[in-house]
Amino acid sequence: MSAAGDRLQDTARQTALALPGVSHGYPFTPALDVYKVAGKVFLIVTDDPDEQIITVKCEPEHARARVHGYASITPGRYLDKRHWISLGPGPGITKRLVTDAVEDSYDLVVGQLPGRDRPAVR
Repeated sequence: MSAAGDRLQDTARQTALALPGVSHGYPFTPALDVYKVAGKVFLIVTDDPDEQIITVKCEPEHARARVHGYASITPGRYLDKRHWISLGPGPGITKRLVTDAVEDSYDLVVGQLPGRDRPAVR
């Protein structure tokens, strides 16, 4: 079953907030809910009802595969197109896919942090 936009966004938010050391806010604009770990962005949720997407960090080879595998996954909006992808509602976009994308993005960012800045193991 595909995730509708509001469910996609809610799933992303719930997943992010369940991870250790996560903070969020609206540093860029009131329409972008930004999730960070140790000050580094790993998830952006667009609060525009006409554009219900989330954007996550992704390894370049995984990003290319996901963009080619799903019509509603595109290179990251307004970000480095090699390292970020945006997911919108559509065929194949499931709750599990959204959860995995958020957790993978978090893990990628945490893996790049110095040991002293990493949150407790999840």
